[in-house]
Amino acid sequence: MKPEAVPSMRERVTQLAFNGALFGLCYPLANHLAARAGVTRSVALPWDAALPFLPWMVLPYMTSGLLFVLSFLLAGSRAELSALSRRVAFATVAACLVFAAFPLRFSFARPTVDAALPAWLFARLSAMDQPYNQLPSLHVAYCLIFWPALRGAVHRGAALLAAWLLLVAATTVFTYQHHLADVAGGALLGLLAMRAAGSAVAAGSKPVAFCYALMSGLALLAWFALGGPWWLYLGASLLLVAWAYHRRDAAFLHKHNGRYPPWVWLLYAPYLGGYLLTWQLVRWRERHRPPFDRHSERLWVGRRLSNAEAAQLPPDCAVIDLSNELSETQALRGRPYQHFPLLDLQALDARSAQPILAAIDAHAGQGRNIYLHCAMGYARSRRVAQLYKEYTQQ
Repeated sequence: MKPEAVPSMRERVTQLAFNGALFGLCYPLANHLAARAGVTRSVALPWDAALPFLPWMVLPYMTSGLLFVLSFLLAGSRAELSALSRRVAFATVAACLVFAAFPLRFSFARPTVDAALPAWLFARLSAMDQPYNQLPSLHVAYCLIFWPALRGAVHRGAALLAAWLLLVAATTVFTYQHHLADVAGGALLGLLAMRAAGSAVAAGSKPVAFCYALMSGLALLAWFALGGPWWLYLGASLLLVAWAYHRRDAAFLHKHNGRYPPWVWLLYAPYLGGYLLTWQLVRWRERHRPPFDRHSERLWVGRRLSNAEAAQLPPDCAVIDLSNELSETQALRGRPYQHFPLLDLQALDARSAQPILAAIDAHAGQGRNIYLHCAMGYARSRRVAQLYKEYTQQ
């Protein structure tokens, strides 16, 4: 494996901390919501009553936290680490949404435990977990998700790892934490996470659709906790953005002549407002640097400009706008203007950039200067400018 494909310890710890914080936020919140509602219903089956309580099984049960940490620290590649992080995050948020929408309570009283170590572990468990958050079992879902992340690290011990993960999943019923239906739901959730959140991400791209879908889920969870139509609107709007990225629909905002129709603002105000705020922060952070630079004889490259910044461009500049997320500055809309929407944080190859390169070449052939820009001036415009340099050297 190439060294650059192996994640650094900082990357591992960052993903671990993110997912730990996500769990630490969502799981207790779902517990609190169920306790506040005084939930008493369960999904206990007749078979559940026949299962024995085995106090010693709390020991392997509690190793789930260790497996959680090790899976992030031992993932073999950046692709595996990214897939693991997305799967865990998906399972966490999806499970907590189900907990909030359909809260359940474990139906049996746990017998008194006499042995010192199991009694101490059960006391620790009771301090951080309540008899809610039942269906689906996150313990079981996580066990399925940990398997591909840890399998490559143990090599010949894969069979032992599989047996341990099965044991940890089984402990959920023998420690009186879950019913059998919860285990089945957890297994289904784990398989769904593996399929929905484990697909490879193209080189040079980020899992943007997944991130917006995750934020949509968090907004819905906030609605369960706080109420109010704003959270539902935010969740729906972010889900529409996620769907657009999933379909790779760069024109989903219907930007025309540098502006958006009113209905787009109505549907996507959180997304557009977020980018506008980010643009203002970038302007402030880079206030001592020029907003654009000269890439070649006739090509200028940068970010979306303010009216004052646009006045610094050559007077005969044509404008090629790659930004899908920000309206064009009024001072530039009166110039020769073309919009080629590109999704942010997605890879761009020479073939898909051909119409943009042809437009730049056409303006240059007419003796015009060209201002090529995206939203922040970091990725899309720089990538197209580099492709144009290669294009002119052919």
